[in-house]
Amino acid sequence: MSTHPADAIGTSTIKSTRWRIDPMRSSVEFHAKGFWGITTVKGSFSRYHGTLDLGAQPAIQLTVQGDSIDTKNRRRDAHLRSPDFFGVEAHPYIRFVSEAAVLEGERLMVRGRLHAGRASAPLSFEARLRRIGGELEIEAVTEVDHRQLGMTWNPTSMLRKPTKVMVKGRLVRDED
Repeated sequence: MSTHPADAIGTSTIKSTRWRIDPMRSSVEFHAKGFWGITTVKGSFSRYHGTLDLGAQPAIQLTVQGDSIDTKNRRRDAHLRSPDFFGVEAHPYIRFVSEAAVLEGERLMVRGRLHAGRASAPLSFEARLRRIGGELEIEAVTEVDHRQLGMTWNPTSMLRKPTKVMVKGRLVRDED
């Protein structure tokens, strides 16, 4: 068995396998500073699917159903689904599609575009992958400037930029 850091999590197996996120053991969440930075709005999405396949292009895809947003406040959730933000009636999906993904040991450096509402924004971030038996655990955290996505509704400058987005969970072999 090799002790080279690149082989620590079975890099060759990870690179040659198509993985999918298991929504039952994963989460897609966000934290947005609001009310002049005094409070943080926390929310999550309950319906999404995604894949990691370092041998394909794109290597990473994550599709979230925008209407599955939940901030524990029905009025706020309805407003976030409206054209002021995600506009889920006309644009039901929020998508991340990678342009580049490079695995070095447990570090996965990713560059791509986030598509939400009527616009898209570039994203670059580092994710962590850990092998857990025959599965992978992933943790990715990045920040998104909602203004780049055309989400500019912000009376009295209550909403601060950027919004923190976190994806955590399990990736299983995609047998399809």
